[in-house]
Amino acid sequence: MKISKLTKNISLKRELENGNEEQLKTVRQVIADVRENGDAAIRKYTEMWDKVVLSDFRVTEEEINEALQNFDPQLKKDLEEAADNIRKYHEAQKREGYTLPLADGSYLAQRIVPLDSVGLYVPGGSAAYPSSVLMNVIPAQVAGVKRIVITSPCGKDGKLPPAVLVCASILGVEEIYKIGGAQAIAALAYGTESIAPVDKITGPGNIFVALAKREVFGQVAIDMIAGPSEICILADDSAYPDEIAADLLSQAEHDMRACAILITTSENLANAVSEQVEEQLKQLPREDIARASIENFGHIYIAETMDQAVDAVNTLAPEHLEIVTENAEEVSKGIRHAGAIFLGRYSSEPVGDYFAGPNHVLPTNSTARFASGLNVDDFIKKTNIIYYSEKTWEENAPKIARLARMEGLEAHARAVESRGWKKGE
Repeated sequence: MKISKLTKNISLKRELENGNEEQLKTVRQVIADVRENGDAAIRKYTEMWDKVVLSDFRVTEEEINEALQNFDPQLKKDLEEAADNIRKYHEAQKREGYTLPLADGSYLAQRIVPLDSVGLYVPGGSAAYPSSVLMNVIPAQVAGVKRIVITSPCGKDGKLPPAVLVCASILGVEEIYKIGGAQAIAALAYGTESIAPVDKITGPGNIFVALAKREVFGQVAIDMIAGPSEICILADDSAYPDEIAADLLSQAEHDMRACAILITTSENLANAVSEQVEEQLKQLPREDIARASIENFGHIYIAETMDQAVDAVNTLAPEHLEIVTENAEEVSKGIRHAGAIFLGRYSSEPVGDYFAGPNHVLPTNSTARFASGLNVDDFIKKTNIIYYSEKTWEENAPKIARLARMEGLEAHARAVESRGWKKGE
C-alpha cells in the first residue's frame, strides 16, 4: 500500500455515484419502459442482462422450502441469532409520539405512523448479501411496516441464493421478486401488472440501481445513494499489523472502487501493515477485486499526533471507522463524522456487518457528515397535530392575523378572523 505523511488534503478520492451520460440514459430508458410496458419490460431486461427468461417474477413457496431443506442447520442458527441481535438493537430505537398540553384543553402533538409499504433491494451479481435482508427488513418490521417487499437479481438458473431466501423465511417475508437492476427499482416505484408499488425503497446496489433510485426519488422515498464500501482504521503502535491488514482487505474485497485507509501515529506499524496487505492479498479468492481497490483507493497515512489523526478522520467522514489504539473509547470522543465506529482490537468491522446488531447500511462518500445509517426512523413518518380551544384561539388570533398580513397573505388573515373574532380589536 502507498504510504505518505498525513496532510490536510486527505480525501476518499472518489466522486459521488453520478454515473456517466450513457449509464444515466440507459437508466432513464429502463424506467420509462417499465412505466409503459410493465412486466414485459422487466422480462426483456432480465433476459438481456441476467441471461434468464422468467415466466413469473415472484419466488414460490416451493423455492423457499427447497432453500430451507438444503441449508446448513448451524448456519441457519447463526442467522437467527444475528437477527435477534439486530432486532434488539433496533427495538431500542422505537419512539412514541408526544403531546404538549396548552391552556384550556388546547394541545400540540406529534403522531408516529409507520409507512404502509417498503421495497428492499438486495444486491446480487459478483456476491450475494443475505445480511442485507436482515439489515433492511428488521428495522422496517420494528417500525411497524405492514407490507415488505424484497427484490434481488436471480442467477442464470432463475433462482435467488438460498441464504437470501432463508433470511427472508426467518423474518417471515413472503413477497419476494427475482428481479434486479434499474428495472426492479422502476417496478417498485411505479408498479407493474405483477408488482404493486411501494412508498419507499431502501438497500444498496450497483451504479444502475443507485442512478435509478435517484431518478424515482419524489415518486417514492429512498434511503440514500450508497457508493462502494469504505473503511478507515485509526491505529497506534499497540495494534497488530496482520489484524489491521486483514480488516482493510475485508472491505477492499467488496468492490474495485472500495476504499481502505489506515491513519496511524506509528511509522513502524505503517510499514508492517503495507507488507501484510501484500502477503494477504495473494491468499484471497477475490484477489483481483481487492488488489484493484488497494492500488487505486487504498492508502496509509502517518500522522504526527493523535489529534491530527482524529481531525483527518473527521475530514474523511468514513462509512466504517475502526479505532485500534490505547484508550480507544477516549479517542472516539473526538470523532464527529463516521457512519459506524468500531472500538478496540476485538471489534473488527465484520462484527458489525453480520452479527452485533447495529445496521450495516451506512452513509458513504463522506456523507456521514450529515447522514445516518439505516434505522427505524427511516420507516416511519411524523404527523403534526394542532388543537386550539376557543379561548386559546381568541387570545392568539390577532397575532396570527398580523403575522399573515406582514407576509402579504390577506386570505390567511381573513381565515383566522372569520371565526367570530371582532376585526380590528
